[in-house]
Amino acid sequence: MPGPAIELRNVSLAFDAKRVLSNISLALGEGETLFLLGVTGSGKSVLLKVMLGLLKPDEGQVFIEGRDLVPLPDEQLQPLRRRMGIVFQEGALFDSLSVFENVAYRLRDEHLADEAALEGRVREVLRFVEMEAALEKAPAELSGGMRRRVAIARTIISNPSIMLYDSPTGGLDPVTCLTINLLIAKMRDLQHVTSVVVTQRLQDAYELVNFVYSEEKHALVPVDGAASRRPATRFLMLREGEVYFQGNEQEFVHSTDPYVQKFLA
Repeated sequence: MPGPAIELRNVSLAFDAKRVLSNISLALGEGETLFLLGVTGSGKSVLLKVMLGLLKPDEGQVFIEGRDLVPLPDEQLQPLRRRMGIVFQEGALFDSLSVFENVAYRLRDEHLADEAALEGRVREVLRFVEMEAALEKAPAELSGGMRRRVAIARTIISNPSIMLYDSPTGGLDPVTCLTINLLIAKMRDLQHVTSVVVTQRLQDAYELVNFVYSEEKHALVPVDGAASRRPATRFLMLREGEVYFQGNEQEFVHSTDPYVQKFLA
């Protein structure tokens, strides 16, 4: 059996004298989704950066597809990072570049010289996120939700096997949130991508647990039948940099812990 796509063992990290992560351990299988929960400042975004290798922990191990990132120099991290993608809440697009050039940036950075192949791949991923019509637009011409979709297109252009989403629906209206959730489900259900989703919106998590992407309808549809048909999903809550809760949806929803109950309220 293949090992976990992501595994953290006793990871701790401090900035100066302040410990921001303490003894974090988790394992996420290929194609699984982890919802990372917690109040502001609990360490969620820092943990994503540790998974991506942008921050090295002071203690512990960070395995991506079986390889420990911690001892690797930056040049050896690059091939592993290309297997991963991260989408930040603000989108982090280059304002001076068109949508096309933003999405093409990673391929150009990897020195893909075939312009026809590059254009074909850019159009393909923009079509996937339903943004091909915005090919020549500047980021300033796009709404927040459209920018988020372009950011997802830019991230998936190199076919990552792991996606990290940092508050992907933060600040968006409910209709646009549904569109972003549909894209996350589409990646999960069609390409079997392993996902870590930081969110403050529990409704997003419940939607992605109980709905799957339908190619036929191009929409999210309810999971039919047994609970075992639901996508493999787990919840992890951080509190002051420590794992406070880890389990499935039912364990989370029915937890009697006062802190969890307060978060659910």
